[in-house]
Amino acid sequence: MIYETIILALREIRRNVMRSSLTVLGIVIGVAAVITMVTLGGGATAQVTAEIASLGSNMLQVRPGQGMRGPGGVRSQADMFEVEDADIISREIFGLEAVAPMASAGMQAIYGNKNWSTTVMGSINDYLRIRDWPLETGREFADDELRSGKAVGIIGTTVREQLFGDTDPLGAVIRIQKLSCRVIGVLESKGQSSFGTDQDDFVLIPLRAFQRRIAGNTDVSNIYVSAQDGISTTEIRENIERLMRERRRITAGEDDDFHVMDMQEIVSTMTGTTRILTALLAAVAAVSLLVGGIGIMNIMLVSVTERTREIGIRLAIGALEREVLMQFLIEAVVLSSFGGLFGIALGLLAAASGAYILGMPFILNPGIIVVAFLFSAAVGVVFGFFPARQAARLDPIEALRHE
Repeated sequence: MIYETIILALREIRRNVMRSSLTVLGIVIGVAAVITMVTLGGGATAQVTAEIASLGSNMLQVRPGQGMRGPGGVRSQADMFEVEDADIISREIFGLEAVAPMASAGMQAIYGNKNWSTTVMGSINDYLRIRDWPLETGREFADDELRSGKAVGIIGTTVREQLFGDTDPLGAVIRIQKLSCRVIGVLESKGQSSFGTDQDDFVLIPLRAFQRRIAGNTDVSNIYVSAQDGISTTEIRENIERLMRERRRITAGEDDDFHVMDMQEIVSTMTGTTRILTALLAAVAAVSLLVGGIGIMNIMLVSVTERTREIGIRLAIGALEREVLMQFLIEAVVLSSFGGLFGIALGLLAAASGAYILGMPFILNPGIIVVAFLFSAAVGVVFGFFPARQAARLDPIEALRHE
């Protein structure tokens, strides 16, 4: 019975191919839009997560000031840290993998007749471990270089490309202001961060060399902290906040003049935001399914009117109301299911093309494909039921009189 009804539905669809194609267009567009939005949203979420993770695993940053206030906010000013602050954090806080004080400034790096505006940072080897940043060539700082503040540097790939091109920079001497710095290493490329900054555009020198030869003071502008695996970064952040309040003599009731950024929280916030935006876009795209369902209802009502005499004959020779209801209902479901299948194919193609153009990973979500197909079939049931019931309730005598 069901098989024969499906054959009849296919025959009727084939009889009016153009009309059927236009009818399911809304379903095709709706399903394709939903799959495209959800797939691209999943790729964007994965990309943001990976890019933030590239900043460093289990990393926290301690900075002076109260951070950004409001949407375009202003950072409040506060006294800088000292190297001793980083040492005390390393000694007093349990569960830390590494701690690295850092100071930085923007300036010109010069080699031969080439110059490049970059960021010069002073820190220690633990900075590279916290950022999970391996060397492409060369070596890290030696202990005596860190203690004496020797003028040696490790450069990012952007600085290498701008100053040296294809030549080997190891052993070359670049000039930073009045400091002549010998290149001892080149870091692997990390590319742009999710915040739009070039992570490879900097020169790293020993912290003591930066303080003595460039800054002329002992200030530390950031303290990078890495938690051990399995240790809660939230707990470490709270412990650091308590310790720094004591160090900076902040009394109860006073606001902190520093802030601790937990990268895990930033990851959760940004991935949550992308998921919400993806859901909103998918919901907007799903409106097309409603439009497609209305189109199916409209064309099925037209079909009932056109086939009134046929329906009357079927009822007159013994067809039951439920059989007529099933015939038109299955026809609506077949139409919407075809639309769902074409929409899935179009959506996957659009998502793959979009991911390639935007440079983000293509992450196939089988769940959304199944849901989109079932939803398209459900649209056929919901919007096809009323025309099918109307056909089943026709009076055979009146139907046979219909011209």
